[in-house]
Amino acid sequence: MAKTTVLFVCTHNSARSQMAEGLLRGRLGHAYAAYSAGTHPSRVHPAAVRVMREIGIDLSEHQSEHIDRFREIPMDIVVTVCDSAREACPYMPAAICNMHHSFADPSRITASETAQLQAFRSARDAIREWIMQTFAD
Repeated sequence: MAKTTVLFVCTHNSARSQMAEGLLRGRLGHAYAAYSAGTHPSRVHPAAVRVMREIGIDLSEHQSEHIDRFREIPMDIVVTVCDSAREACPYMPAAICNMHHSFADPSRITASETAQLQAFRSARDAIREWIMQTFAD
């Protein structure tokens, strides 16, 4: 049985979309093939790698990808996870549906390492809850 393909899109493909990809793959990888991309990719944020490692998901080998890489690959579901990606992303038609769910950007918190890690944990937990509510059978 073929897996449902899901592409998570965010601006920099550095945190929220990476965490969503890792969570879907790690928790429901038996049913879904997860990918992520950005409209202006940069790098995977080290705090995203760290907070995902806390829950047993390894993002250390992930790369920030440009959305154009997936332009010719048919996706079943395309999910934008930030408002700016939704506005900037050229429409990518999905076979099943296009979705949008905006999550707060944890990389905007720069006050202290403790505050930044808490922001990344909050984003991770919100994404995990949404993934399980949306994709778990």
